[in-house]
Amino acid sequence: MGCFLLFCAALQVIFSACELGVFDLLLQSQKPVSAAEVAQNLGTSGDGMERLLDVLVGIEILEVEHTEGTAYYSSTDVANLYLAKSSPKSLHDMIIYQSQTIYPLWNTMVDAVREGKNQNEKTFGLSSEDIFSAIYRSDEEMLKFMGLMNSTWVIDGHDVVTAFDLSGFKSVLDLGGCSGGLARELAKVYPASAVTVLDLPNVVQVAKRHFSEGDAAVHFQEGDFFDGDIPAADLYILARIIHDWKEDKCLQLLKKNHSCCPPGGGVLLVESLLFENRRGPIMAQIFSLNMLVQTEGKEHPPSYYMQLLNRAGFQEVQVCRTGKSYDAILAVK
Repeated sequence: MGCFLLFCAALQVIFSACELGVFDLLLQSQKPVSAAEVAQNLGTSGDGMERLLDVLVGIEILEVEHTEGTAYYSSTDVANLYLAKSSPKSLHDMIIYQSQTIYPLWNTMVDAVREGKNQNEKTFGLSSEDIFSAIYRSDEEMLKFMGLMNSTWVIDGHDVVTAFDLSGFKSVLDLGGCSGGLARELAKVYPASAVTVLDLPNVVQVAKRHFSEGDAAVHFQEGDFFDGDIPAADLYILARIIHDWKEDKCLQLLKKNHSCCPPGGGVLLVESLLFENRRGPIMAQIFSLNMLVQTEGKEHPPSYYMQLLNRAGFQEVQVCRTGKSYDAILAVK
């Protein structure tokens, strides 16, 4: 029990430090800083900040040194690389989303298990039927979600796009590609391929303003892959899409992909794959619980995706476990 409480407390401490801007301040300072200086710069109480910084030292996220009776704090390489928002490898946006959106939803886990449906209405006062109206309930929430997706592909993107040799697909369409994080990883590995992200108009507009990074390798196109037309492409990517929805809707989308791609074309699914024996991986099992509180869907083992792809008309289904949070399944028409 003590270890569990320590783990939960450590998460909350990291969440709080990210929200307050502690790691960015320490990175920018270029020298150790006292708790009083951090508190003054961030507009917090000195006592509260000192306690927070001490715990961050205790969990080895920060360093501390003492000079003439005063403690001075500095960041570790881990904090500078992954927790400071300004780092190109930053997971800051992912942490903020977990803190402000996922944790409130998980507080209703008992109700979700009892009812078997998402808890957007109870948590945010929004319809449980239209899940992306809840996820994109404001411009601020949309930016947080897109930041989460960007952070996800900082960790897993390269492993996903290199799980198979995709160099033979000259045109690639990332359906629901959000901020374009995964598409950029693919464009780096396969520069000869034309890579396009298709997403809802408001998502595309925000992505261009905040996440395009001046990178001409990835193009954005407005559209609705459920209700609108899907442009022709050699390869369709559905990354973290199938797990959001019920089976009939997923099958409808995969059949639509199959009808649009040429012979030899295909679809790449990116999902967190459960083991067939239900003994893990624990991350995929946790993701599946999160799908319960937030969406209509769930995580599945490879056999589920294989039969779904076969029913949609795809053949030659290959599965690759990347060893990271997300795995890849490639199927060809």
